[in-house]
Order: sequence, then structure tokens, then C-alpha cells
Amino acid sequence: MRDAMPRCKAPKAFSKNLPMSSLETGPALPTHRHRDELSSSVPCYRPHTSLPFQQMAKHVLLCPPAHFDVVDQKNPYMSKNSGVDRAKAQRQWQALCSALEEAGCQVETITPAPGLEDMVFAANQVFVGFHEGVGKFIVPSRMVHASRQREVPFYVDWFRQRGYQIIEVDLGSEHLEGHGDLLWHPDWSRIYAGYGFRSTQAGVEKFRDAMSKLGISVVALRLVDPYCYHLDTCLCPLNNEAVLIYPGAYAPNSLSTLRGLWKRVHELSAEEAHKFMGNGIVANGRYLTPYVTPHLEALLREEALAPVIVDTSEFEKSGGSLFCMKAFLP
Repeated sequence: MRDAMPRCKAPKAFSKNLPMSSLETGPALPTHRHRDELSSSVPCYRPHTSLPFQQMAKHVLLCPPAHFDVVDQKNPYMSKNSGVDRAKAQRQWQALCSALEEAGCQVETITPAPGLEDMVFAANQVFVGFHEGVGKFIVPSRMVHASRQREVPFYVDWFRQRGYQIIEVDLGSEHLEGHGDLLWHPDWSRIYAGYGFRSTQAGVEKFRDAMSKLGISVVALRLVDPYCYHLDTCLCPLNNEAVLIYPGAYAPNSLSTLRGLWKRVHELSAEEAHKFMGNGIVANGRYLTPYVTPHLEALLREEALAPVIVDTSEFEKSGGSLFCMKAFLP
């Protein structure tokens, strides 16, 4: 039984007025901004490529920001003095719902729990997967911060009630932070695993051992930029052959490993990465992003992806953006 899904209504405008003159859109590729008149149920956009995983409808889990707030400092973006505009955060979350639905995705929600201000970031509490021998499964996270660890049981229960197998990895004192640091290759052939700030190296190794029993390879990548404390801030697979990365986020050996696994590697600047442009969502020929530069737009054009700007300024106060706020479901 699914949770009731709030109807998604887009806010009136999502223009980003930034001091960087480069954060503008060029005319060559259509760039969408969410407004009231946009329908939330449009046909699925098909990219110019014919890769089947790009054309499949996607199911996605979100958590409404009913209790979202910034109460401490868990990463360099956060400050106790950063007040959250709850009404604006709600509008931004609704716009994300709308943008996903317009891209052909089916949105489901989990009920937010009082006192868990970061529960809105639905990518972190579990790792979601599928295996022919196991079916749909999750691996529960062990989060660094106690307030975030309290979110995990709510997500585990949500998935358990929907028939997912629970693969418990004995992490001991180690940490593993779900899809913040664990990203599937688009064809589900391997998993990229970041460590260094949240997930620990030993935690990733234990996860790799568990996945090896299913025949799934895990590529460990060491992160070195504190502003890219999760892998999802500096690595975004665009399709089965191309990836968007910020090179400065990786240790040299990890960067070399990563380059060897992709046919096309597109690089973001530090400025772009620290504005969460690598924390986008690829959905049926669209790239949802909080900002776009001519440089990013050109990269997306090469992969037949249309940028869709969705404002996440309230959530960025907590160090997260679009990818952090969702979990794709198999």
C-alpha cells in the first residue's frame, strides 16, 4: 500500500540570480524552467539515443520536507544561522515532484517523521538494488551523524512493507551512507562507491564483500574535497557510456580508475560542482539541475540531454540538492 502522494504544484518561477555571469543558459538547447502553467503529466521525453535504460519509466521515492530545518553543521555548506523558509522549501520540493512527473517518472512518498530534519534527503538511508536471484533489495545505511541514523528504520520499514529483501551488512563501527556514496552504473552492471568523509573505506569494503556474493562489482573511489563529501555531488552517470564528474573531488588513483571505466568523461569546474550541478537527476532525456552554465549545457547537448532548472536554494543550506532528495526504485 503506497503512501498518499501530495499533488505536485510548481512554483511561479525558478530563475537563479547568481553573481557568476557564466550561470546563464545559451540558445542552442531548450532549457526548461518550472512555472504554474506547466502540466505535471506530460508524455515521456525520448532522447536522441536509443539506450533502453534511458527510455524506461522510472519510479522514484521522495520525502516531503514537513520537518526540514538546519539545526547544526554536518558539512561545509551548513550554518546554524541559515534560517529555512519552510513555505519556499515546500514549493521547491513540489517543483521537483512536478519535474519528475513531467519526465515520465512515477513518484511515491514516505511519511516524514517529526524531529528528523534531514529525512527529506531520501538518497542516504538505504542502498536500493535488484538482483535476479534476490529480487528487489536494500542495504541499510549506518550514518555518521546520530540524527540521520534515526531516519534509517523509517526507510527500512517502508521498503520491507513493499516486499524488498533486507541485506544486512555487519558494518560494526564503520559507516555507509546509501546512494549518497553508492551509485549504480546506468545498466546496473557495477556500483561506484565513494569514501573519505561519510562512508568509510572499511565500510565500503564490507559492502563490496556483500555485493560480490551477488556477482556485482564495486569500484571504490576516495574523495578528498570536503565540499564533495558524498560521491553524488561529484559523479553523475549520464548514460551507459558518459559520466559527469568534478576531477578535483578525487584522489589521483581513484580519478585514474574512474576515467578508465567510461567512454566519455565530462568535467565540471569546482565552481559548478560546488553549486551542485553534478548533483543532478537524469530522467528520460532530461537533466534536472539547480543551475546551468553554458559549459554544462554544451556537455549535456553532446549526450542529447535537455537541462531542466529546478531551484533547491533552501535545501542547499543543508548541503544537498536534487539527487540527494530522491531514491530511484527498481
